[in-house]
Amino acid sequence: MADRFVAASAGPVLALLAERFPEWHKNTLRERVRLGCVEVNGAAVLRHDHPVAAGDEVTILAKADATPDRRRASALPVLFEDEDLIAIDKPAGLLSVASDDERTRTALAVVREQVGRGGPRGALWPAHRLDRETSGVLLFAKSREVLDAVQAAWPDVRKVYAAVVEGVPEPPVGEVDLPLREDRGLFVRAGRHPDAKPARTRYRTLEAGRGRTLLEVELDTGRKHQIRVHLATIGYPVVGDDRYGARAPRLCLHAARLELRHPKTGLPIVIEAPMPAAMRTALAAR
Repeated sequence: MADRFVAASAGPVLALLAERFPEWHKNTLRERVRLGCVEVNGAAVLRHDHPVAAGDEVTILAKADATPDRRRASALPVLFEDEDLIAIDKPAGLLSVASDDERTRTALAVVREQVGRGGPRGALWPAHRLDRETSGVLLFAKSREVLDAVQAAWPDVRKVYAAVVEGVPEPPVGEVDLPLREDRGLFVRAGRHPDAKPARTRYRTLEAGRGRTLLEVELDTGRKHQIRVHLATIGYPVVGDDRYGARAPRLCLHAARLELRHPKTGLPIVIEAPMPAAMRTALAAR
């Protein structure tokens, strides 16, 4: 028998389990995580510090379900893998790579462990990055040669995001072409300035809710916080963007699709990550 709940706030999975099931001993909860009996959005997690975003569905299974296959389950969903590349569906709340504040629990560290399971840690290089609170497709190269080839062709890669924004954009299809710069407070600003760099974002409406809208967004450039700043500047901030908009349970920005050519074969690759249920909930919230 399984117990399921939707996380009301973000945090490590063990802390949320302890809050949800105060009658359980914490060591018992740790054991369930270690055995692979805890899932977040249907994927088994194997670390007690696995980040959970508000709106994620958490499931705790009976100890009898701790099969060897479950214990070997991937900590992060793999969307694509071959001998040169691996792409995962990064959850919101997880850093792409190490920072001054977090050096161990990152997408890069977790995927290195997955690739090297049963042997030495896998050699991986991130082809790009996503903000901590942005979920979705994150691509890694398995060699420096492949990394260089992917990054050389990066301007030609199609990068498609899903975003739930406040309001209903008019026109429903549009483009934001405003240069961006980062100020001394690490806040990204839009507008003309000697330090600003060109940035262009295109969007189209997919679905309008009650005061909120689901957009498909494409980047022609890849500046820091580009989508968030551009959409906020035209009056439609991303839901949950407490830096450029207003606070909500999660940032409703998701890297939905990457389209690129394989760095060795030249064949087209399309990598997609399903939109989190929490974003669908946010769209319908008003």
